[in-house]
Amino acid sequence: MNVYDFDHTVYDGDSSVDFYRFVLCQRPYLIVFLPFQVFGMTLFLFGIYSKERMKETFFIFIRYIPVQEIVSYFWDHNRKKIKLWYLSQKDDSDVIISASPEFLLEPLVCGYLGVTLIASRIDPCTGKYIGKNCFGEEKVARLCAAYPNCIIDNFYSDSLSDVPLAGKAQQSFIVKGQNIVPWDNYKITSFDKIKKTYFSKDFILFVFCGGMGTLTNFIFSLIISITLNPSVSYILGYAISLFVAYSLNAKLIFHRKIVCRDFIKFVISYIPNFLILFSFVLIFLNILHWNKVIVYALAGTLGLPLTFLLVKIFAFNKRGEK
Repeated sequence: MNVYDFDHTVYDGDSSVDFYRFVLCQRPYLIVFLPFQVFGMTLFLFGIYSKERMKETFFIFIRYIPVQEIVSYFWDHNRKKIKLWYLSQKDDSDVIISASPEFLLEPLVCGYLGVTLIASRIDPCTGKYIGKNCFGEEKVARLCAAYPNCIIDNFYSDSLSDVPLAGKAQQSFIVKGQNIVPWDNYKITSFDKIKKTYFSKDFILFVFCGGMGTLTNFIFSLIISITLNPSVSYILGYAISLFVAYSLNAKLIFHRKIVCRDFIKFVISYIPNFLILFSFVLIFLNILHWNKVIVYALAGTLGLPLTFLLVKIFAFNKRGEK
């Protein structure tokens, strides 16, 4: 048999995201659940929610829609996104396995395409998971449970997270758009490396830590500037924000104790960034006389991506590789 991942492999996009957008276009009032969905994703990032619990919060909106009707309507509009290369080689013995919800993919995969589907079991009435998210090793477990003695002739996926299944196949392929590359010949591009760095859980947490440091700097600089020179106020606010940013990074991302030695290394890594930002404040505040609220806000915004690069390289690089 041939086994295929679905999203970005057979289907050109992420079906769950596309479905959510489609539902919002049909019923815009369901945007009221967005704060709850964002809250669930935030708790997942901080390790409080499991991936299943996070996705349950995302799919809460399905409780308030006629699921079967809208799913059918959705595929009437989106079946055109099934990739042509797959349609040209589709076989009735194919198995499509995906982390996306079974209730969403079943009408298309089992009905329109006429092949077997293994996907995440989610109650279409409540959005609650029945079992585990069908991802990584769980895909292997689900496939072996359905076909105990199966032999995978060819496996196709867009993601290296499917290594467990790729290892079970006689031949495996990475799919990027319409291009299909043998798994062992696939080379991670510079763009893929950038995506892995900046579209990751750690980077989002880093942005949060940096954002909290920036907010601390912004607030304390404004408060201190009531009685002191604005430039001096910025230095003091910046010093306080350094400790806040270091503490959050150490605890949330690198899982290290807060110790003086590490804080010193963290501060040293900030020196080039500080010189750039302080020059920014000096020029735009003291020479050009811009509004101090605007200057502090712009300095903080500029500092966040620079801070990420410098801290990643100088302070936490070795720990990040573990």
